[in-house]
Amino acid sequence: MNTFFKADEHPWEELGDGIKRKIVGYTDELMAVHLNFDKGAIGYVHAHEIHDQIGYVISGSFEAEVDGKKQVLKAGDAYIARKHLMHGAVALEQDSILLDMFSPAREDFLK
Repeated sequence: MNTFFKADEHPWEELGDGIKRKIVGYTDELMAVHLNFDKGAIGYVHAHEIHDQIGYVISGSFEAEVDGKKQVLKAGDAYIARKHLMHGAVALEQDSILLDMFSPAREDFLK
């Protein structure tokens, strides 16, 4: 991974169902990932066994759910999901972007 991330130099990776991502950067203990959602695209509710996660809204808006509680989040807002907490998000606007941060890094994203 490079020391600097320049968004224009990295293509989006299509994940399907209206979601695509760019890995911003990572170390063994930390990872940052841009996720772009089409309006209505769903990051289905799930939990992580070993990863804490923060989802920071870069643009657009989301209905985020953490541990059964829902909130509408807009640019500048975030949610925090410690490991084992159920969490997910639905994009309320086209091209809504999250910056997801994970600790430790998501090795499954690097394969």
